[in-house]
Amino acid sequence: MRVISAEEVDNVLTFPLLIEGLRETFGAPAGTPRRMVFRLAPEDESDRDAFGVLPAWNDEVVGLKAFTYMPSNIPRGLDMISAQILLFDRDTGVPKALVDGTRLTLWGTAAIAGLAADYLAPRDASRLLVCGTGNLAPYMARAHLAVRGYSHVSVWGRNPEKAQQTIDRIREAHPDLEYSVVDNLESAARSADTITCATGSHDPLIFGDWVTDGMHTDFFGNHERTGRECDSALVARSRLYLDSRENVLNEAGEILIPIDEGLIAESDIFGELADLCSGRVAGRGSASEITLFKSVGTALRDLGAAHLVTRLVMTSETPGL
Repeated sequence: MRVISAEEVDNVLTFPLLIEGLRETFGAPAGTPRRMVFRLAPEDESDRDAFGVLPAWNDEVVGLKAFTYMPSNIPRGLDMISAQILLFDRDTGVPKALVDGTRLTLWGTAAIAGLAADYLAPRDASRLLVCGTGNLAPYMARAHLAVRGYSHVSVWGRNPEKAQQTIDRIREAHPDLEYSVVDNLESAARSADTITCATGSHDPLIFGDWVTDGMHTDFFGNHERTGRECDSALVARSRLYLDSRENVLNEAGEILIPIDEGLIAESDIFGELADLCSGRVAGRGSASEITLFKSVGTALRDLGAAHLVTRLVMTSETPGL
């Protein structure tokens, strides 16, 4: 069994390569049970530490991602999420690889945003707004830049210094674009073509009356039924897509709260990412349409990303190649 480090993940991946790999993975048949997340101290509402497992399989590999979610790690200077992904050969059941899931989750999560945007964002989009300044934010920007020709990227965060640091990290891969730190989120949202959010906020940051016709939005930060990064009005105005219907309708307040309010129904969800990739549903329908993509994570993403990385690493180690 090959153990693949975070550095090896970085060395073999690019966003165009990963996005296309995930397009193929999501477009093919697969087994994807609902992920299981366990509160480590369920009796203590203030303790949000959790442990999760995500199984999936296709006709080539079986995968299991295990992760810990420890918000208490932030003041300790440690990662909030730590993960490993174990791959088995589908035919023999023999273990193939153990992949650093912490790094691959950053790559894979962002690649899902880029893949969805390739179907949903305006073709002529030029202005990208990134909400969030955590480890994921630069990856999200780079994934969106892999599928659309943005000329301007703005970053919002509660700490302007961290927003500038996020810009500096994005600029390393894309030095020729225009960048700005956002000091007025409403103004930046109104002028954006695409808004991507990966924050720790439990209260809405983006509102329906800020969003203009033709805009694409995505929301990746919240995984709780009572939290959300956008308000109900935006959801009600948008054509809705999800990474996993089963997981989102079990976890995501962005969709569950407006359903409870009676503003939308489950039938208003246009499709999942697998539906887009397989051609079962269409993406953006018109230039004026507002699209919204909500993701809480899916084992199929981890399976596809880990399988791609394993193939790339093992191929690079093959003599003569």
